[in-house]
Amino acid sequence: MLRHAIAPSARYTKASNDVVRHPRLNSDAKILLLYIQGLPGDALCKPLSELARKLGIKGRAYQKAKGQLVEHGYVHEWRSQGEGGRWLTEQLVANNPLTSEQARFLLRGTASASAPMATVPPPSTRFPTVGEPTPRAAGGYEPVEDHSDKTTPHPPSEPESATGPTPTPTPQTTTADPAQLTRAERVLLSLRHSRRELHLGVREAHALAVEAVKWFERGLSESDLRHALLAERPQEGVRSAVGFLRHRLIQKLPEPPVQHQPHERPPLRELVECAGPGESHVFRPLFGESECPSCCRATAHTEPEPIPWRERIARINGTPTAPPAEA
Repeated sequence: MLRHAIAPSARYTKASNDVVRHPRLNSDAKILLLYIQGLPGDALCKPLSELARKLGIKGRAYQKAKGQLVEHGYVHEWRSQGEGGRWLTEQLVANNPLTSEQARFLLRGTASASAPMATVPPPSTRFPTVGEPTPRAAGGYEPVEDHSDKTTPHPPSEPESATGPTPTPTPQTTTADPAQLTRAERVLLSLRHSRRELHLGVREAHALAVEAVKWFERGLSESDLRHALLAERPQEGVRSAVGFLRHRLIQKLPEPPVQHQPHERPPLRELVECAGPGESHVFRPLFGESECPSCCRATAHTEPEPIPWRERIARINGTPTAPPAEA
């Protein structure tokens, strides 16, 4: 990390009134800025987040303070890719606000901000090739496809071998619904409104939408997906929005819904002929009965013929009754 500050005249930090009375900087941003201005030169090799952690400024408070310092020109950052493909981040902290051009001049070691930017040196002179130029020979080989300007899901084709042409692999196609991909991209692009470090580009969101669609296919809504991506914020912050979101989309993918087996109906019983009165008909017995439900109900509701009063009295007294006399 680099620093641009006015050298102090004694063992204390000179605080500018513009910083102390700044209406748009909170207390964490002011304390962090003044703390860094008072550090010795050998302590500037540490990143801004580690220095803030020593002051107890972590998580959301650090992101908010850093965002205010960046917005008002006190902190500048540049990311570049060095040897081996590793990304490096350079930070510049100033005790007075600087524009992006002024900060770049200081990074390059320019003494005056008004000095022109250093020009890129021209390429080295090449020695001419020995011999006279000759026309290109055509024929005798198949041209190799050039895919350097686009990204394809399969490697470029190779020239034919002596045994015959090399079979071209079938390209992998995305079977996701275009409407679902659009929904997933909309959710991923909206995350920057809740957390600034999750800002994605259009191409980045399109690449991650394939993994996000799997959440919709398992029955989750846009609100569920957004909550899962924003929950449990890491204390050290997010270094790469693409890597962080891809890890969460893959690792926190819920289990597929359980497929319930359809209920199997019991087999139908054979038809039997009803033994009840009336016309001959058939029915399916449930418990081995011989009459259909209609006949059973008819038999149950049939009232017996009333018994004459003389016969009822005789049954009570236990005396036989004489048959009625013929007229």
